[in-house]
Amino acid sequence: MKTNGGLCGIRVLSRSWLARWWRRMAQKKYLQAKLTQFLREDRIQLWKPPYTNENKEVGLALKDLAKKYSDRLECCENEVENIIEEIRCKAIERGTGNEHYRTTGIATIEVFLPPRLRKDKKSLLETHLHVTGRDLRSKIAETFGFQENYIKIVINKKQLQLGKSLEEQGVTHNVKAMVLELKQSEEDVRKNFQVEEEEQNEAELKEKRIQRTKRGLEILAERAEMVDPETMPYLDIANQTGRSIRIPPAERKALMLAMGYHEKGRAFLKRKEYGIALPCLLDADRYFCECKELLDTVDNYAVLQLDIVWCYFRLEQLECLDDAEKKLNLAQKCLTGSFHVEAALLGNLHTDSHDVLDSLGNCGKEKVLFLRLYLLQGIRNYHSGNGEEAREYLNKARQLFKELYIDPSKVHNLLQLGFTAQEARLGLRACDGNVDHAAIHISNRREELAQIRKEEKEKRRRRLENIKSLKGMGYSTHAAKQALHQARGNLDDALKILLSNPHMWWLQDSDSENSSHQASPSQESIDQLVYMGFDTVVAEAALRVFGGNVQVAAQTLAHHGGSLPPDLQFSGEDSSSTASTSPSDSAGTSSASTDEDMETEAVNEILEDIPEHEEDYLDSTLEDEEVIIAEYLSYVESVRSAAKNN
Repeated sequence: MKTNGGLCGIRVLSRSWLARWWRRMAQKKYLQAKLTQFLREDRIQLWKPPYTNENKEVGLALKDLAKKYSDRLECCENEVENIIEEIRCKAIERGTGNEHYRTTGIATIEVFLPPRLRKDKKSLLETHLHVTGRDLRSKIAETFGFQENYIKIVINKKQLQLGKSLEEQGVTHNVKAMVLELKQSEEDVRKNFQVEEEEQNEAELKEKRIQRTKRGLEILAERAEMVDPETMPYLDIANQTGRSIRIPPAERKALMLAMGYHEKGRAFLKRKEYGIALPCLLDADRYFCECKELLDTVDNYAVLQLDIVWCYFRLEQLECLDDAEKKLNLAQKCLTGSFHVEAALLGNLHTDSHDVLDSLGNCGKEKVLFLRLYLLQGIRNYHSGNGEEAREYLNKARQLFKELYIDPSKVHNLLQLGFTAQEARLGLRACDGNVDHAAIHISNRREELAQIRKEEKEKRRRRLENIKSLKGMGYSTHAAKQALHQARGNLDDALKILLSNPHMWWLQDSDSENSSHQASPSQESIDQLVYMGFDTVVAEAALRVFGGNVQVAAQTLAHHGGSLPPDLQFSGEDSSSTASTSPSDSAGTSSASTDEDMETEAVNEILEDIPEHEEDYLDSTLEDEEVIIAEYLSYVESVRSAAKNN
């Protein structure tokens, strides 16, 4: 018993020491940010006299400057002097690097390592900018002791592309590069061969997971509206009520990929796998930017900005995110715009998040997003040296946490009624903690969703039947789908569109039988067109274009005065080569089943992480937020206390 008691005591001391160490580091970062702010305001250039002499050594004037700022901050003069000296040395180092870059063309990159390898001193790496991303990754791996294939490099909030040069990817001198390590263990501590082998296998699995995520999302996005919902899974884009949203095909795939990557990234965030989550979230951001016109109509983009900043914070790499403030401001703008604020409609042009929170009333589930927003704004302000602003945002976050806190016994009561924990949390927050009201709210929502899903399912089935009808007339799935989209689902109107635009036949499916042109139309089909009055050569060419479909060929020739439009003409040589089957095609069929199994695995892995509840992004236990709010408020108060004591 004594031994156990002793061990417990050691653990408590260890946690206490770690907490004090984190507090000291946080206070140091705060002072660095504050002093940097003062130096900019006063236009102090530490790398020049009188603060630096001709030998690049510290000048006597620095001590006077430290005295001035320590009085202003009410902090220890010696500590302020040490931090200013660190800033001076970094400025000289940066100036030397700039001169070196101008004369040699060799750029300096600031490398931010994973927490386990990070030191107080930042890590710098020199490289030419004409080298490829693969070359830079190799150099980073060699310099800092990584296995090359198991790290990812993020620069300017984008994954480094291995095949392109650094210049092509916008990498410049003095840029910040963040290293994401796919394996989580510490090789410098574990030297056992078996353990290292297990770690390598783990890293390989994580890399494969990332690749499967990409492939699975692409497959689901390509399926879109062309599959039977009863037999094949698919992705759909719906609003908060669960109803499908009509989106132009050009933007639909990009938006679907963006939202798919976001959901996958959020799944990794929930599992606290931040190193794998970040690439998914950055890919989501990239695809969202391809459909900018739709960003104002979906609030997912605001949530994504919060998730990206949160991920950088949890990776302890906020320094790498130069535009954290911009992302948080964008998130706030999107959130205040997506929730309908009556004050804004009445002409109040200065509506802010306070107004939104007031307008939300008892809709506590939406307040979860504002809690995360305020918390991240508080953290960012603290690390920028803005202590009072940080305290204000953190107190807002703490107040929202108190409002959103859920009594576990109430969740238990709802679980006893057959509801899930997620439904219980969302229902209680939507009903201000009232269990009876929450139960009614959840039940009503279940009924609404069931009805909506039934209607959407029927709508999708009708669309599938219409596509089959048009395919039966000889049109490709792609052409049928586009015509139905233009006709808003009306079969008769879609057929009119196809007849008026015969070139739509050219919209072939990449993997369908229609995509291969008939090399040699049957003489019987040619004779039918000739009997209708068309020229023999033109009739044969039309039949090759339309895969032997006499009806569509005749309609097209009649519409264009007996000839094919120039954009539908192709040589017989092209058609014969298209129709022929190469040996490689035949050989490829043997591996078709294997590829299909791999695709099924990729799709299933995506579907596992797509939440069933449409408000999953509003659900949070707030356990992490509670700890972090208390932690950063203690940092802010420590700075104030230190100032008062001094």
